[in-house]
Amino acid sequence: MPKKITKQLELPLVEALRNLGVGNLFSHDQSSFQTPIYVKANLVHQLRPYQEEALFNFNWTQKQPQADQLYNRLLFHMATGSGKTDEMAALMLYLYTEFQYQDFLFTVSTNAVVEKTKENLLNQSSPKYLFNSPISINSQRITIESVSHFPANPDPTIIYLRLATIQTLANEVNSPKENGLTIDELAKTKLVILADEAHHFSADTKSKEAKNDHAWENVLDRIRQANPKNRQLEFTATIDLQNPAIYNKYAKQIVFQYDLSQFISEGYSKRVFRLQANTDDHNKMLDAILLSQYRKHIARDHQIEDFKPVILFKSNKIGMSNQARTDFIALINELNVEKLENYLTEHASSTHSQALKHTYAYFLKSSPTELVSELKRDFRAENTINVNDTAKDGILGDLNDLRNLNTLEEANNPFRVIFAVAKLSEGWDVLNLFDIVRIGEQPVTLNQTNAEAQLIGRGARYYPFKYENASSFTRRFDNSDSDLEILEELHYHTINQPKYLDNLKKSLDQMKLQVEDDSDFDAYSTEVKTSFKVTQAYRFGQLFYNQVEEVPLSEFDSLSSYGVQVADTSEVDLTDSVIENNIYSKTFPYVYGLSTHTIPVPLYVDHDDRLIKKALARNPFFHFDQLSHYLPTLKSMTDFIYDANWLGKVRLTARVEANVQSLTRVQQLKAVEQYLANIQKQILINFKHTRGTNKFIGLPIKDLVKGYVKHVPTQFAGTSVHELIQPYPMDQQKWFVYDQAIVDGLEKGLIDLIGNFVDQLQAKYQEVYLIRNDERNTQLRLHQFQDPVTHFQGFMPDFVLYLSDQDFIYQFYIEPKGPQLIDSDGWKQDLLTSIKPENIELVGETDSVQLYGLKFYRSGDHNQIEQSIKDISLKNK
Repeated sequence: MPKKITKQLELPLVEALRNLGVGNLFSHDQSSFQTPIYVKANLVHQLRPYQEEALFNFNWTQKQPQADQLYNRLLFHMATGSGKTDEMAALMLYLYTEFQYQDFLFTVSTNAVVEKTKENLLNQSSPKYLFNSPISINSQRITIESVSHFPANPDPTIIYLRLATIQTLANEVNSPKENGLTIDELAKTKLVILADEAHHFSADTKSKEAKNDHAWENVLDRIRQANPKNRQLEFTATIDLQNPAIYNKYAKQIVFQYDLSQFISEGYSKRVFRLQANTDDHNKMLDAILLSQYRKHIARDHQIEDFKPVILFKSNKIGMSNQARTDFIALINELNVEKLENYLTEHASSTHSQALKHTYAYFLKSSPTELVSELKRDFRAENTINVNDTAKDGILGDLNDLRNLNTLEEANNPFRVIFAVAKLSEGWDVLNLFDIVRIGEQPVTLNQTNAEAQLIGRGARYYPFKYENASSFTRRFDNSDSDLEILEELHYHTINQPKYLDNLKKSLDQMKLQVEDDSDFDAYSTEVKTSFKVTQAYRFGQLFYNQVEEVPLSEFDSLSSYGVQVADTSEVDLTDSVIENNIYSKTFPYVYGLSTHTIPVPLYVDHDDRLIKKALARNPFFHFDQLSHYLPTLKSMTDFIYDANWLGKVRLTARVEANVQSLTRVQQLKAVEQYLANIQKQILINFKHTRGTNKFIGLPIKDLVKGYVKHVPTQFAGTSVHELIQPYPMDQQKWFVYDQAIVDGLEKGLIDLIGNFVDQLQAKYQEVYLIRNDERNTQLRLHQFQDPVTHFQGFMPDFVLYLSDQDFIYQFYIEPKGPQLIDSDGWKQDLLTSIKPENIELVGETDSVQLYGLKFYRSGDHNQIEQSIKDISLKNK
């Protein structure tokens, strides 16, 4: 299928509430609202600030004059693990007290979530129960009662709750039977629908067919519309707003939005690390149990009671999952002191994982005999559980498994290991999952990695253990150099396979799930200077980026439309010296000092097209049924091979070591396959249906410029990376907004250059600041907007120079660039140099704000950057 359209989304209700100043829960006249005492007093968990904000937003909608028409269906779009069920519990108390709602109908697509929610909202003896007992409101004892029908004469002290799957509701409403709910019955009383995992309730919206009266969402519509006072409150973490039909359905109904990246950055989850290794399943299993046991020991060393870390071994097939459990049991049974000592000693010197390095070192200092005995006891077969998700209800389909898996945090629950064919496990609230291990190296599609990313998101839920007599629902040990950090980290153990990692990265990016590489690194932190936070620039200033627009499919009519310059000679690298990098870090593609040259590679010669056809056939992406999704104007594979707009004029060379004078047929095929893989990447990156416009809009500096931590690997190709990236103190440079500059040598050269003539700028301007653009500020992304647009993904310049006085504000976008990237990133320089006042329109601003992009800053190229800044900022004065 074509890649989804990515565009800037407008959510009118969310924006309107933000403009009210929703962050202040104690302001506004009509909407003045504090979380009621009766809500706080009757919930087991203290509501977090964002949950209180969600309640504030909902209160505002319900106090509006046309609430029955405008706000009778609302969506809470909240990250996995952010406490949607807690929010439901708070809303039930609020609606009962403020608006006298007594009838609540909870529905979801799986029995597993229904059973879990019964534990949350009805079972007072369950450790998952969310209300304090008894519930008391205005000195009146209130009970929550499970019902199959809502009573005609309700007791005013009872909240009536019906829990049912959407399938059950649809059957009852569409085929009325005795003891089933009917629309006529529902019309007699006002009720609140609590629709969980609401992304399942839009199939009819997404369909282009005629509306189906029996579709789930239409069943909910009919129930809601049965009484004008009814409310439908929907909850999900995964609504697909990039789908135009879904966006149109929900754009004005999203009452609160709290995405996963914000949830993680504010510390409400574990930090997530990826452990990727070229190793077999046996070693991955052993690493996982050692890491899990290390966590248990660290907790015990710090007097943290009942800390039981759990491992999930995830497979793609049931047979593989069953075999994995058999292999695991054999591994534990066959483990002995000699095997363990040899393993720890051998891997302690070779691993690049910080977590495993600490684990091996810790256990090498302990008694191997005791450790083997302990592992055999803790990870014996009775402490493992095998669940599968072939049933429609997922891995929680079996009620006995549901009880076991949803009580894993309890001290009397013995399970340490789960084996599962784990897809998206909605309703699984386990908090003490600390290791997810991918078993088996099967081909993995993007849909499968999407499911894996969802699973990682669920595993990232924070485990609120008690330390020094205090519990916390947020991380406490980030970058603390404490061994307690490991108790706030989830490790995802995976293979080191490029295609899989590429798909996984796309899935994680789509979820905005931040996953860090678990290799040897130093963590450098920097903070925004207090002196900068009091300035006009920080408090009221803005940084600008350009809006995007959709690109017609008809314009994707050649490889150049995707940024592939077929008119130029392309080069692939066949040298044997390979450097593998973390997929989230910058790459350094050349091994310096290696003597190489290039050799031409024929895609086809004298109508001999066997080489190109074989290379195309070996990559499923280039099969016409797949390729045509991404090349909508392509008519045939013959055109793709011979037409000048596609491969017809490609000239290809291969870079090889100096002693290689010719290529074998196998090497030629490898070169062509590598070139096609590069084309595939360009097509996937650039087929985004959006391109930049010349309309620039501003974002508050105070929202963009924040402190951050940068992790720098300690080793790179045998050379210390500290020579490449390191922190530089900037306390004395008042014009640099951070207290540390965490930069490489080229970037430091630019900072020093600005410092050399900053006094001239300060003589002319009241405020002069150089802002290092943290790579996480994805909002500040620039896109090509002048024809020809060859790249659609956009990029973030590394620096912004900000100058202001009473009359003018100048902003310069500056990007340092090493020689190895000048050619491949040339489009970025074209974009930068196109940014000048005569080419752009500043939305909502006057001519007093002027933006300029500069050519790349290169090593030793001081004069060009300095002169460009002076010519604009000083001569114009």
